Amino acid sequence: MLNIFIIYVLPIVVTVGALWILWMSFYSIGPTQVGLVRKRLGNKLPDDNPIAFHGEAGYQVGLLMPGVRFRFYLLYAVTKHPWVQVQAGEIGVVIAQIGKPLPIGAKSAVFSPAFGNFTDLNTFLAGVRASNGQEIKGQKGVQRPVLSPGTLAPIHPIAFLVITKRQVYGVPVAEELRRIAKGGHLTFEAFGLEEKQLEVTRIEPRATESGHLVDMIGVVTTLEGDPLPAGDIANRLGGFKDIEDLERLAKDGGKGGVTNAQLIETMLGSKNEQHKSYQDFQAFLDKGGKIGLQHDPLLYGAYNLNPFLVRVEQVPMLVVEQGQVAVIKSYVGLPTEDTSGAEFKFGSLVKPGHRGIWEEPLRTGKYPINPRIYQGEIVPTAILKLDWAKGVTSAHGLDARLEPIVAKSREGFVFNLDLQVLIHVPDTKAPRVISMVGSMLNLVNEVLQAALGNHFRNKLGMMEAVAFIQGRQTVQEDATKHMAEELAQYDVETKGVYIQDVILPQALVEVLTRREIANQEIETFKMQQKAQEQRVATEATTGKADMQRDLAKSAIGIDINKNNADARVQQARGESEFIKQTGTAEADVIRAQGVAKADGFKAQTDAIGATSTALVNVATVLADKGAQFVPQILVTGGGAVDGLAATLTKLLAGQAGISGVRNGPKGA
Repeated sequence: MLNIFIIYVLPIVVTVGALWILWMSFYSIGPTQVGLVRKRLGNKLPDDNPIAFHGEAGYQVGLLMPGVRFRFYLLYAVTKHPWVQVQAGEIGVVIAQIGKPLPIGAKSAVFSPAFGNFTDLNTFLAGVRASNGQEIKGQKGVQRPVLSPGTLAPIHPIAFLVITKRQVYGVPVAEELRRIAKGGHLTFEAFGLEEKQLEVTRIEPRATESGHLVDMIGVVTTLEGDPLPAGDIANRLGGFKDIEDLERLAKDGGKGGVTNAQLIETMLGSKNEQHKSYQDFQAFLDKGGKIGLQHDPLLYGAYNLNPFLVRVEQVPMLVVEQGQVAVIKSYVGLPTEDTSGAEFKFGSLVKPGHRGIWEEPLRTGKYPINPRIYQGEIVPTAILKLDWAKGVTSAHGLDARLEPIVAKSREGFVFNLDLQVLIHVPDTKAPRVISMVGSMLNLVNEVLQAALGNHFRNKLGMMEAVAFIQGRQTVQEDATKHMAEELAQYDVETKGVYIQDVILPQALVEVLTRREIANQEIETFKMQQKAQEQRVATEATTGKADMQRDLAKSAIGIDINKNNADARVQQARGESEFIKQTGTAEADVIRAQGVAKADGFKAQTDAIGATSTALVNVATVLADKGAQFVPQILVTGGGAVDGLAATLTKLLAGQAGISGVRNGPKGA
């Protein structure tokens, strides 16, 4: 039976076992995998190195690359591990588990560009010689550069751990990490990191709740480097030697001198290009970078920063709008050298580049300055309106804490006064103002509030309530003058103090209401009296107007009669003169005629006698008047004279009868 086993079964078992061992010795490594080889038998590894470089037992330095690879199964064990892959928008933090120990106090390992992406272990351990002659060898611990997004590299899983947001690549050697990873995979939390820290750091504008974009900068704090010099609170590459050189040039009579604007530009100029904005942390340290707060912030962009070495806090950029200046309080720079003069006793002003308040403010623009070491006090240089009123706050917000002024009159009436004050801070005086009061809020809430409140309380305390109400304009003018004198001590101009509203006490309101009602009643009575007087005057006027026509006719009649009388007088005068002249002429004619007639009568008398002459002349007159002297019945007899006499007698008798009939008897 034993022979049968030895002859037939054993060879088959050996053959099958050999085939199985041979089969197990072949490994298919995927296209993005590496094979980690562990030697089962061999010499013992050194205590400080988990990788065998000289054939010792343990993890071997060589990795199996993609493809079908052979390693004798009984001597070697092979495990497959993925290539390190860093996704877009992420970074990979490398921790070396091999190399020289870190120096005391160091937090990260020295790095040389020759180390590349940590794929060449021999170069990493053997080291390279730097340009300054210093030999650089790989060290254990956190490596200063990080793997950029998109990296795909066959990194030794024992030599290095690579921490990404999605997974930790590599096999932990430290017992503590192995305990944490037992039963599961390691994650970034095991290394005290947050998910955000394994992403590319982006500095970009941020939208506020109202949708307004705010410009941001990144304030940098480094966790590695030599300590800061005594008295410094932030690191600036090269210190402030460049500022010293500029001032020395100015003192030595350099061409054109050095202006404050040049000093500001030099002081705020960034030196980030010397270390690729903290991405080349080795260059940062080589150029004298110190641990702690950094002078130069990060501007807009994306940065691959090592979260173990660099922390970034995003803060708003200093923006100075039109109508403003920013007074800079600098906590870094050269020692304070006061330039304000001996007469200025409210702090010190310094040139840009020194610690203190810069004598030159920043004008309209955007400034990427570190707010942890520079405090920019915004000072409005346009006319500033401040309201002492409830619920009224201007856009600048400086009057948010102002309340109406409460004051008492001489009688004890309490007034609430809503005031409005206009002030102006000249841009060239802004540093002096801030040096005296500290901030615009202090100027408003302490200086202005006290000066204005005390003035109105004192003023009203010496006045009667009614006098204040009636003399409001005068009180306002006095307040403007008083505030102008007070604020002139702080180099602030007063453009006006205005009483917007006066809230009267209820008791005074009632008194004034009753008084006003009484005054209104008096005025009403006066108006009624005037109305009655007006009514009487109106009625008189109406009556006069009604009689005006007759009065006008009478006046016109008088004028007409007067004119007629004057006309008649003139006419009478004319007729009188005419009659006078005519009478004179007629008298002359009659006189001539009478003389002629007299001569005729004389001659006639001489011819026919006196009686006959009289009868002839009478007959002639009557004939001229149409009297008929020829009788209708001729009676002859007697003489001619007798007949003529009879005819005249009859005619005269008839004329007398007619006249009596026309005139009538006297008694009729």
